[in-house]
Amino acid sequence: MAATPSTMLPLGTVAPDFELFNTADQQMASLQRLKGAQGTLVMFICNHCPYVRHIETELVSIANQYASEGIATIAINANDVVNYPDDSPEKMTDLLAEWGNPFPYLYDETQGVAKAYQAACTPDFYLFDASLACVYRGRLDGSTPKNNVPLTGKELRAALDNLVAGTAIAEEQLPSIGCNIKWKSL
Repeated sequence: MAATPSTMLPLGTVAPDFELFNTADQQMASLQRLKGAQGTLVMFICNHCPYVRHIETELVSIANQYASEGIATIAINANDVVNYPDDSPEKMTDLLAEWGNPFPYLYDETQGVAKAYQAACTPDFYLFDASLACVYRGRLDGSTPKNNVPLTGKELRAALDNLVAGTAIAEEQLPSIGCNIKWKSL
């Protein structure tokens, strides 16, 4: 478990568009179809990462809470499933069902979407406003699997609350830390 920081996509960047396989409904899904009226949270996660497993209850809670506020949550898995079969689309479907299907879980087979977002780790969070401009990128909170810091989601929740309220989001944002995305060898 190598601790890798996110690369922090510049604030104001327009969300790169995509069309990916949605393991929740077995259909293709696009950012334009899935985006929220008030904003969109895009998160890069995977099934086997201990950093993601550590925060799974908070991810589900956030998705459920902010859906009623017009915020769509979209999860994307870009890992190499040949070398990491626990991250296969079939296993993604199983994990999503275990979590109660709180959001679409998309498979980035080519890893092109992860590269477009400059994603580096799982989890990696990107919050976009209604016009799909990046207003937050960084961590959920300071909790990791081994540091005994309570899991609260306070940093991402503060950004979400400010976006919903139409107030400024703090520009000082800390990178997420997690497992590196498992890139395919060229």
